[in-house]
Amino acid sequence: MVQKSKLFVVNLKKTVAEDFMRLKNLKEPSERKKAPRKATPKSLENAALYYLQRFSSSSENLRRVLMRRVQRSAHHHGTDLEEGTEIIAALIKRYNEVGLLDDAQFARARAKSLNRRGSSVRAIRAKLSEKGVAADLISETLKKLTDEDQNPEFTAAVTFARKRRIGPFRADDNRAELREKDLTALARAGFNYDIAQKVIEAETTEELEDEIEQNIKGQD
Repeated sequence: MVQKSKLFVVNLKKTVAEDFMRLKNLKEPSERKKAPRKATPKSLENAALYYLQRFSSSSENLRRVLMRRVQRSAHHHGTDLEEGTEIIAALIKRYNEVGLLDDAQFARARAKSLNRRGSSVRAIRAKLSEKGVAADLISETLKKLTDEDQNPEFTAAVTFARKRRIGPFRADDNRAELREKDLTALARAGFNYDIAQKVIEAETTEELEDEIEQNIKGQD
């Protein structure tokens, strides 16, 4: 009886071990990472064009995307980093010349989109900087937001408040007790105190909408 029990335990351990190896073998193909593609002029250009088909990009952002490929290729295939860097520089120069890349256009479109979605000037500046847009171009782009709206920062703050349902977008019965919390939310989003106070202390949403309309009409 004891011998049978020992034999059963041995067989059970063997079965468990075999099941474990089968499971491991099933997982390995899906978990195994493919080796990165070797960075060549053709592969980098293909990668650049594919990226630009999917995303708008600044020159510096595209350079960073392609450099990651060059670095992975250097690590896995021993390709030359300096050569890869030169290939990328030539690609970006050519794309700027033919209009595939245009940092000014990218910055304008991105800034307008962020402003319409309720981002403050400070937040827009940070996001454009993250994408590698030059500081002087960012400043110039932010100034141009006033071409269509006398006070785009105020408009963005109202949009932010509407999305978060704060200030006059709250129910009247709890506005007063949540005033400081609402002011803090706008401050954290990058809006200055004067604009935050103006938005949060507005009596009605119509009051805010009327001012936005006046600011836009003032640019006509």
